[in-house]
Amino acid sequence: MGGTLILAAAAGTVAVLLAVRLWVVLRPRAAVPRRSLSLLVVAGSGGHTTEILRLLKNLSDAYSPRHYIIADTDEMSAHKINSFEVNRADRNPSAVVLCNGPGTCVPICISALLLGILGIKKVIIVYVESICRVEHLSLSGKILFHLSDYFIVQWPTLKEKYPKSVYLGRIV
Repeated sequence: MGGTLILAAAAGTVAVLLAVRLWVVLRPRAAVPRRSLSLLVVAGSGGHTTEILRLLKNLSDAYSPRHYIIADTDEMSAHKINSFEVNRADRNPSAVVLCNGPGTCVPICISALLLGILGIKKVIIVYVESICRVEHLSLSGKILFHLSDYFIVQWPTLKEKYPKSVYLGRIV
């Protein structure tokens, strides 16, 4: 009986600590201006790579260095990104994950979130829903809506359905 009570108390303590840590990591915070910010970009195949490169084209040089995650089988995206980023080869740890919908971004974002939960590094997750999503979120969007720091939509109908999202108009 005594061992069961000790085990239940320990489990309760761990659950409370985990809940507090999740609250600390996921609570909204004011943006802090920085001189530069390392960026991790998750590239998907097809139109996702083109969209993400259009987004990157409009970012200032303050978002550097840039690191990319590309599927081993996606040679076309690798070629496009290599053409886009000819002179970038810095290897600093990432502080921002920018993604726009490929399913491959979900495990990357969850990993980034775990870094924050474990207290290793706070990684800001910025998700931009694809321009083709007018009335409903993609599956990746439905998952990452709750996990991202900034969730950007490109249509006012999505902003109405998802008030936490940020509507900036068409940005791609």
